[in-house]
Amino acid sequence: MSEPNALDLGNSETQNELVEDGTNKLLVRCKFCGSKILDRKSGKYMKQEKDLPLMQQEKNSDGQVQSEKINEFYFVENMYSFENIGFTHTVDNYKYLSCADCDAGPVGFYDMDTKHSYVALSRVKHE
Repeated sequence: MSEPNALDLGNSETQNELVEDGTNKLLVRCKFCGSKILDRKSGKYMKQEKDLPLMQQEKNSDGQVQSEKINEFYFVENMYSFENIGFTHTVDNYKYLSCADCDAGPVGFYDMDTKHSYVALSRVKHE
């Protein structure tokens, strides 16, 4: 996964409410504790499909990690753009992103090959 060249914004609600000039229009905060994750204009909106583990796993007898497909992200080229973010240990060449204050997550992922981060819009709140 490399830096997005063309952004597929269309005329979606996301574009109108959350995205301005291809970047996040609002502050990005943790859904649980409200800690600031990204400043305005710090992430580029992009569409791509990625399976992320559920933030809250149900007890499962087979030990499988439950996940969901996410398709809207903020692309963050430099990890130092984050205000408060934590990184997990590497799993299949990715690190998952979590809130550095309350450990809620994953709110996105970090690609070890490209050194780029992706924050799932559905996993954060916007103010």
